[in-house]
Amino acid sequence: MASQATRAVGVDIGGTGIKAGLVDLEKGELISDRIKVSTPEGAEPEDVLDAVTEVLATLDVAHDAIPLGVAFPAIVKSGRTLSAANVSDRWIGFEAEKFFEKGLGRDIHFANDADVAGVAEVRYGAAKGVPGLTILTTLGTGIGSALLYNGVLVPNSELGHVQRAKHGKDAEAYAAYSAKERDDLSWEQWAERLQWYYSYIEFLFSPDLFIVGGGVSKHSDQFLGLLDLRTPIVPAVHRNNAGIIGAAALALG
Repeated sequence: MASQATRAVGVDIGGTGIKAGLVDLEKGELISDRIKVSTPEGAEPEDVLDAVTEVLATLDVAHDAIPLGVAFPAIVKSGRTLSAANVSDRWIGFEAEKFFEKGLGRDIHFANDADVAGVAEVRYGAAKGVPGLTILTTLGTGIGSALLYNGVLVPNSELGHVQRAKHGKDAEAYAAYSAKERDDLSWEQWAERLQWYYSYIEFLFSPDLFIVGGGVSKHSDQFLGLLDLRTPIVPAVHRNNAGIIGAAALALG
């Protein structure tokens, strides 16, 4: 039945917020309100599960047979989280998919948050039909990344953690949107940090397209034009809803 479904629920778990919505899988659009709650302080597994249960109840799909996809800010292999970005260290090496399936009483599809945003953009957005290598980055609490080659996802790239030689910080500590807020940077000052980051990634991968997602993408006119790159760089079509839409799309496998 799931293979013939035309709608699914996507849940996007982030370091600061947990968002969910019902998605039309043919159009790649939300067909419900976007429900959002704050990520519980410390982001322990049990507390995150409670928050996800809350948003599903608010959507009135907590006990529905509708397919469900969940995006999470960690390396995910075979349902196990192998890292912990802005969440409790208990997630490292944790059987997260099984934990959520038991707690929610239903099957889910569980994947990295930036990867599912990439899936949303390649199926319904800026990467659709784009040949070669597209790199999507999400600029938020950290920097997530998704590699898409000829429309196929190469999962768990974690390009937010490339190191700044001699500086002792990784890219996301220096150039994520949270760094702009933390250091009270102007758009121009932040763009200088993004210039370093995207130039470096461009040198390493020679991509054909950069896509910028995350909540700040709605302000892309403030900073993308300040970057000088060989590679075209555009905002994500689905902006901060890409995680919800991609998670829902992956719910069908």
